[in-house]
Amino acid sequence: MGLVIIFALVTLLSVLGLLRSFKDKNVMGIVFAGGTLAVFGWFTVMTIIHHGFPTAH
Repeated sequence: MGLVIIFALVTLLSVLGLLRSFKDKNVMGIVFAGGTLAVFGWFTVMTIIHHGFPTAH
């Protein structure tokens, strides 16, 4: 369950970074925040689907 929480926090922080990059019109920030959002968002969703929430032992 700790892994899901960490992935979700990183995903939320990447959303905030992406929004801030759009606001500042920072292309490199948009690329890296978008990539982070895609990768960690996918990890978050797949971890929840595979292991369930809450974690079933």
